[in-house]
Amino acid sequence: MQLNNYILQHAQLSSTSIQNTIELLNEDCTVPFIARYRKEKTGNLDEVEIGLIVKLKEQFEALEKRKLAILKSLEEQDVLTNELKEKIEKIQDLTSLEDIYLPYKKKRKTKAETARANGLEPLAKIIMSQRNNDLDTVASKYINKDIKNEKEALEGALHIISEWISERTDIRNLIRRELERFSTIVTKVVKTKKDDEKAQKFKDYFDWSENLSRIPSHRLLAILRAEKEGFIRVKVEIDDERVLEKIDRKLIKSNNESGAEVQLAIDDAYKRLLLPSLTTEAMNIAKEKADESAIEVFTKNLEQLLLGSPLGEKRILALDPGFRTGCKVVCLNKQGDLLHNTTIFPHPPQNQVSEASHTIEHLIKKFNIEAISIGNGTASRETERFVKNIPLAKTIEVFVVNEAGASIYSASQIARDEFPDYDVTVRGAVSIGRRLADPLAELVKIDAKSIGVGQYQHDVDQSKLKKSLDTVVEHCVNKVGVNINTASASLLSYVSGIGSKLAENIVNHRNENGVFKTRKDIKKVARLGGKAFEQSAGFLRIKNGENPLDDSSVHPESYSLVNKIAKDLGKNTDDLIGNYKILKEIKLQQYVTNSFGLPTLKDIVKELEKPGLDPRSKAKAFSFDETIQTINDIKVGQILPGIVNNITNFGCFVDIGIKESGLIHISNLSDTFVKDINEHVSLQQQVTVKVLEVDFARKRIQLQLIKK
Repeated sequence: MQLNNYILQHAQLSSTSIQNTIELLNEDCTVPFIARYRKEKTGNLDEVEIGLIVKLKEQFEALEKRKLAILKSLEEQDVLTNELKEKIEKIQDLTSLEDIYLPYKKKRKTKAETARANGLEPLAKIIMSQRNNDLDTVASKYINKDIKNEKEALEGALHIISEWISERTDIRNLIRRELERFSTIVTKVVKTKKDDEKAQKFKDYFDWSENLSRIPSHRLLAILRAEKEGFIRVKVEIDDERVLEKIDRKLIKSNNESGAEVQLAIDDAYKRLLLPSLTTEAMNIAKEKADESAIEVFTKNLEQLLLGSPLGEKRILALDPGFRTGCKVVCLNKQGDLLHNTTIFPHPPQNQVSEASHTIEHLIKKFNIEAISIGNGTASRETERFVKNIPLAKTIEVFVVNEAGASIYSASQIARDEFPDYDVTVRGAVSIGRRLADPLAELVKIDAKSIGVGQYQHDVDQSKLKKSLDTVVEHCVNKVGVNINTASASLLSYVSGIGSKLAENIVNHRNENGVFKTRKDIKKVARLGGKAFEQSAGFLRIKNGENPLDDSSVHPESYSLVNKIAKDLGKNTDDLIGNYKILKEIKLQQYVTNSFGLPTLKDIVKELEKPGLDPRSKAKAFSFDETIQTINDIKVGQILPGIVNNITNFGCFVDIGIKESGLIHISNLSDTFVKDINEHVSLQQQVTVKVLEVDFARKRIQLQLIKK
């Protein structure tokens, strides 16, 4: 089976687009590069469609690899016929492949294998034919030193028949279909753990049953976590009688002794071999789907967080709030470099409000601070109130920043390398300040799983999660573009074609030789060859360089085309940039060639209109309701401002300025049916909500979205 045909069967894409994309991937082109700069070749596929081709390509290669291993095994066993080989080569999924291989698979010693060794396979064939009605007489012929009587002979033969039944693909698929449509996941609490305090968060699942095919991903993952922690027992149930009747109709041909024995073998095969195996398979499939759903939610949230609004290059004073240990204060320049750090104690038990106020006023004047960033952890609201009450000479906006993962960063090797002479508290405060200036540039330094924008991230397939999150980070970094003269190695490592080693080489080159003045200079970086330059150059920006195109997403391979367009218009290239009137006059069709089609030409013109434009919106200041300090201040019917801080499949959580986030259930997001939550809210979005219900005992708040 050809790769192209395999992808065609699983994706609604043209054969030409698939073939050309595969060729580009085989040439080590990255997904962002292909999507942005090879539109003519792919038929204008976007990153999602190219990503699907990548996924299907990997699936196909895994399938082909497994086929080769199985064919080799069958050859070694000397059982590979031309018919079997042809059958294996035509298979298009791993499950069917493993079913065909099952009878030949090396197993630990089974009851059926022992029976065969005792010479009982001929007896099993006689019984399976269902033509004999005097089995004791037939069985007596198989008594030997290992088989003492007719009963043992019949038992051994039935073990062989049970194995035959369990290996039949049609029987396995029959049970699979029943499990897929009608199976139920059932939970029971472990009685000795029922009153365990930690078990109470899983109380809803102490006695639960639900159709396995319809259970939401978050609920299945919660149930599996409760099982893993030993609070409940989980099993998959099905209507055994109905399934057995269907198998009987397939296998039982005679109403005689042989038919009765086959009936016993069916029951044994079903309960001992088929059901345990296939219910485990069904649960694994359900878990895999739940993982995919949870990972999808996580990746959407991460993308929204990474593309959060940046304040831009500003001089920032950042505070990492605290009570007893004080508030760590840092001052950063426009590039995010640390200029000063200290600690203030405006809160109990010290209550040094006056001294702390004086310190903040002094630092704002000394470093000409333009904005203040406060972490949203412990003492955040109190610190925000304290700062806003300081009588400053000029108006400075105060921002509360999500500090999730800041502690992970501050203790990381990246942070130690950046600030070897400072402790974790200073590093954490710096991260809070930098997140305000540019969330993307700072968050890429942290393991995405630690950012806290998903559910059950530790319960899903970790390799799939990492791969998906890395893909999202790569997408976001390349969508925004990177200033090569200020970017950290962490940020650069996600640029198309770069990777961690080349990122370090870029930073080292920059430190030793000064800033890059043109994109051509990038080629001077050690080990950065032609391919890496081709893949990365369009995503690397050079501000205030010698060539204005270097601060745009126009690829260097298109510079000559832009120069030709400018020359034809009697202008310099500089004259085109930002000049909408001139750009509108360009007759794109006359510049179409085999190398440059209309999609690329339109992209170039769009970029020339606003070169290097950051696709992210600017950060906006926000204030919580000052009257709300704890959950005890919350009352049903209140209208409150909030910030969306997590999105799940069943709704979104909103920070309303207290320790407990409120939940807007999917049913309370809109008056109409909500198909995709992300169409109604986004992470870090400022919203207005209405309090519907407060459960003080369980510290849960139900909200309704009333204003976006």
